Amino acid sequence: MRAFAALFSFLFKRAFFVGVILVAQICLLAFFIVFASQEIFYAYILFYLISIVVVIFIVSNNENPSFKITWIIAIMLLPLLGGFFYLLFGNKRLSKRILKITNQSLQQTRDQMPQNTLEETLWAQSPNLALQCRYVYNMSGYPVWEDHFSQYFSAGEQMFAQMLAELDKAERYIFLEYFILAPGQMWDELFAVLEQKARTGVEVRLMYDDVGTINRLPRGFDKAIRKAGVKLCVFNPFRPHLSSILNHRDHRKLCVIDGKAAFCGGINIADEYINHKEIYGHWKDTGVLIKGPAVWGFVFMYLQQWQFATGEAVDFSRYKAEDHTGLPAAGGYLQVFGDSPLDRVNVTQTAYHNILSRATRYVYITTPYLVLDYETESILCAAAQSGIDVRIITPCRYDKWYVHILTRAHYARIIRAGVRVYEYSPGFMHGKSYVSDDKVCMIGTCNMDFRSFFLHFECSAAFYESATVGQVRDDFLDCLRVSREITLEESLKVSPGGRVLRSILKVFAPLF
Repeated sequence: MRAFAALFSFLFKRAFFVGVILVAQICLLAFFIVFASQEIFYAYILFYLISIVVVIFIVSNNENPSFKITWIIAIMLLPLLGGFFYLLFGNKRLSKRILKITNQSLQQTRDQMPQNTLEETLWAQSPNLALQCRYVYNMSGYPVWEDHFSQYFSAGEQMFAQMLAELDKAERYIFLEYFILAPGQMWDELFAVLEQKARTGVEVRLMYDDVGTINRLPRGFDKAIRKAGVKLCVFNPFRPHLSSILNHRDHRKLCVIDGKAAFCGGINIADEYINHKEIYGHWKDTGVLIKGPAVWGFVFMYLQQWQFATGEAVDFSRYKAEDHTGLPAAGGYLQVFGDSPLDRVNVTQTAYHNILSRATRYVYITTPYLVLDYETESILCAAAQSGIDVRIITPCRYDKWYVHILTRAHYARIIRAGVRVYEYSPGFMHGKSYVSDDKVCMIGTCNMDFRSFFLHFECSAAFYESATVGQVRDDFLDCLRVSREITLEESLKVSPGGRVLRSILKVFAPLF
């Protein structure tokens, strides 16, 4: 009966209906192309020519080589259909409207953010860190700030407790932006605060991604949110029409309060993130609280995303907090920034590459997914081969079997080069962090996979010469004590069938 009830429930979910309609559209398109090719000789020639032209276009453009290879193989396997499928799902050329919005967004960021004046001060301490800071500013428009206050959290339950305490202090506004949101204890406690604050006149905005929440929220959830006085935006609704834009998801996790405090990291709003519910063993996550002028970067990032998603004009000046008194003296620097799939600039991936390339002692990495393109894999190997202590912690228990197979498919090459790989034995490692040389660390929402690097909206906080760097390092070393190191021999122990599956998954990894 339980199995029947689960099946019945699945069949009546919106995701199932939308998925069925999308599949039906794909099948109808495929049927039309095949039928026309069989009945009309010139149609057959036309569809083949379209695929040939598409392959030439793919080879000549500036896309990631892994992405190119995937689509070329797909077109070779389905020469009649492949060209059309690429135009629908793989072509990343943006419409004039989106290009205009993207260019306006970057200019708007440069207009609203202060100049990157602290770069000169940072340069005197470390040219390498200043170069990283300059790159992020040049590509995203977000400057470096003095780090007046930041608090690192090594677990979701720690961060959530502090988040509730900070939300209780809200006087003007609360902004929330999450990829996943699910009913449960975490949401109930959060919603009680939001509802109470909205009643007292605090402006409360909530934005969540439609795909991230589509199978988790009950019917009428949005109405209950709005009835409580909360402004709601469902990002990029999952609708039944074929479009590559469906792939662009809002993967950020962000909470901003009055422009004075902001929480960022890997922690969504669902009970597994605070270990109230166990689904893949212990859920290991990370996050950070930032206070001070740097919070303006997150405020602006949120409002810009709201404006993009809703079309609503926003008066940014209304939300700037001028009073940051009572904070301790600056201790280092930080740079908060967003990453968009629409600007064709992979800021976070390149920032990761820069840390690896400029390290002199060590680079420690945590990530739930290790789905690498050849460039990233090569930079990891080159760092280890240069004598840098490169260590990575991935999950022992996993949420997506095929991604875990892909993650393990990369082990052998990087271990052979000297990278030390560990799996987090207590359960699922969901933290996304880089720390290097006791000088720089990054905490944010970006996984080491194609979706985060190329398709998702992400956000990060980079710390330079800050006490937070040492806290992230110490947390990593604590995780090593409960993680199991993967040997080269173990990474090579794969059945023939497993090797074939790995090879196939690696070819099509950019599509996952």
